[in-house]
Amino acid sequence: MIEQVYHMTKGNDRMIEKVIQDENVHYIHMIFKKDEGLPEHFSNSTLYMTVLRGTLSIGLDEQEVNRYEAYSILKIPFNTKMNVKNLDEEVLELIVLKAPAPQN
Repeated sequence: MIEQVYHMTKGNDRMIEKVIQDENVHYIHMIFKKDEGLPEHFSNSTLYMTVLRGTLSIGLDEQEVNRYEAYSILKIPFNTKMNVKNLDEEVLELIVLKAPAPQN
C-alpha cells in the first residue's frame, strides 16, 4: 500500500484530535459544545480552519468576534492572537490545518 490512511473520531463531545503531525503538516480535528473552545493563544504557523458543522465564533488580534457558519474556511496568518469559541447550542466541529508544520 502506497497511501497512509488516517481516521477521525465521530462524536459530539469535546475533542482535540491530532490526526496527522509530521514534518509537512499538522491536521487537527476539534469538536466543541456550547461555551467550549481553546484558551487564547497565538498561531504558531499559518493555519487554515474549516468549519464542518455549527458556528465558529473567533476573535483575531484586537478585532471584534466574528462568526462563521459551516463550510467556511479561514486562513489565519502566523503569530495571530486567537480566541476560538462555540457560543451556540449546536455542536461546533472544525478541521485545523497548519502548513508548514510548526517547528516547535
